[in-house]
Amino acid sequence: MFYKNARIFCDDFTFRTGAFEVKDGRFGAVLPEVVPADAIDLQGATVIPGLVDVHSHGNSASDFSDGDYEGLKAMAAYYASVGVTSFAPASMTLPYENLSKAFGNARRLVDENIEGLSVLRGIQMEGPYFSYNKRGAQNADYLKEPDFEGFRKLQEACGGLVRIVDLAPELPGAKEFIEKAKELCTVSVAHTDAAYDDAKMAFDAGATHLTHLFNAMPGIHHRNPGVIPAAVENKNVRAELICDGLHVHPASVRLAFSMFGGERMVLVSDSGRCCGMAEGSEFDLGGQSAWLRQGVARLADGTIACSAVNLYQSLVNAIKFGIAEEDAVRAASYNPACAIGADGVVGSITEGKVADFLICNADYSEKRVFLAGKELK
Repeated sequence: MFYKNARIFCDDFTFRTGAFEVKDGRFGAVLPEVVPADAIDLQGATVIPGLVDVHSHGNSASDFSDGDYEGLKAMAAYYASVGVTSFAPASMTLPYENLSKAFGNARRLVDENIEGLSVLRGIQMEGPYFSYNKRGAQNADYLKEPDFEGFRKLQEACGGLVRIVDLAPELPGAKEFIEKAKELCTVSVAHTDAAYDDAKMAFDAGATHLTHLFNAMPGIHHRNPGVIPAAVENKNVRAELICDGLHVHPASVRLAFSMFGGERMVLVSDSGRCCGMAEGSEFDLGGQSAWLRQGVARLADGTIACSAVNLYQSLVNAIKFGIAEEDAVRAASYNPACAIGADGVVGSITEGKVADFLICNADYSEKRVFLAGKELK
């Protein structure tokens, strides 16, 4: 099947007008010289890759860490409905037995490969190797120092699905953990009170990711620069950004893209089960009570927690905040796919990749979602 007269986000990260082919669930020719007469005319609509969310805890009253398989399927259905065609759910700081159950459900969803759902392409293990001072909404009762053997057992039990593991580099044993874990997955700096030298050590040792930039880390100070400048200086490091307009001010969103460039930014939702719930709802967050108030989730003490938006909303916000459309789309599709090692399969409109794509109108207020070439109804 061919589609013509489309404004396509091509794999050189520019928009070009032309046609593309979908064949057996994958992209065929992109911008072919010859287009069949019966090609479907998209009348100038924008076509972008399916979005890839590598940091989302949940939605629709379900959380990955619940360890509930039906809840995980409901999450995947919601992701697909909003254009997030691939995801890597994020766990929370919990005992290993809780994480093992959740990770086992992730393995089951991958193995069952249910049509019509967003595809689970990994896990982000967010915790428990975090700083107490920068734990944010993570449960302090379950914090641990970096424990490679514990992590390795969880990774092996789920068949290697952990694609990102987080830690605070100032903790004892962090360097050794990074050097070993980087051979198994991406290592991310997160929930950290690290000074510049500890952060630089982590990135030099092989950490290549920064979890929710600005949140749960020290701010930049001219005499104590901290984590962020250390990440900016290392060109191997990508930085996540929550773009709900609440966790990070629009000016700081623009600053982030200026510092890291569009090629190193990863938009994430960091959504919790409150995404899709009613204003004022109370919900559980890693064994703690939280509330959704004025569009933001908070613990009882006022600590800001997960977001209530999905990745498609974050993409639209980024563009509204002044980020170049090309950079915003790349940060919500190709870059996150790279972060979880899925860029050979999804993340761009490239011949041979899975034909996950969105057809959008000019201002992204409307969209059609296609999974492996089939429109989601």
